[in-house]
Amino acid sequence: MNIKENLNHIKSQLPHHVNLVAVSKTKPVSDLMEAYNAGQRIFGENKIQEMVDKYEEMPKDIEWHMIGHVQRNKVKYMAEFVSLIHGVDSFKLLKEINKQAVNHDRIIDCLLQIKIAEEDSKFGMSLQEVKDMVSQEDFMKLNNVNIKGLMGMATFTENTTQIKEEFNRLKTIFDDLKPLQKSNCNLQIISMGMSGDYKLAIDCGSNMIRVGSSIFGARNYNN
Repeated sequence: MNIKENLNHIKSQLPHHVNLVAVSKTKPVSDLMEAYNAGQRIFGENKIQEMVDKYEEMPKDIEWHMIGHVQRNKVKYMAEFVSLIHGVDSFKLLKEINKQAVNHDRIIDCLLQIKIAEEDSKFGMSLQEVKDMVSQEDFMKLNNVNIKGLMGMATFTENTTQIKEEFNRLKTIFDDLKPLQKSNCNLQIISMGMSGDYKLAIDCGSNMIRVGSSIFGARNYNN
């Protein structure tokens, strides 16, 4: 199981415009450092405390992406250093991120999570909810967040036709929202696709993929 080889193999297949987020949740710092030494600089975590611990231990030129569901009361722990928050699924959360960004004199980049899957367990906003939010006066006052794009998670299924439909749905929503440019909203990123379906996601317009097990191997949730 060679992390460097896995990483190089994936990167060799990616178009130049696609960014790779190495999903390192549950993995030890030694594994992340293998990826770091192979040139990887973007790491994605889904638990804020785990990300904070790794941030403190690892080199400071890493971009940390929060890819999991975010609880508002924990935003403060990552506001000082997080590069991109993928899972912004409500205006309340966005306001909290803005508030914590102000405390650290930062502008925090965010992606709005769009619900594209049929599964009830997936979080996310609808196209109309995003349009309503972005047109609010209160939204324009959030000067310390920057909406850089959209994120979506497809249904966990073997049915590639369904996955493709859901990825295409996110691309269509992205195209629909892209003209809504504001001082704090300029959509450039479509974050979709994971280890099992990132090639399909790229074909459907993704320019940021979140890959874990194909780099680091299967996850161990027992530790």
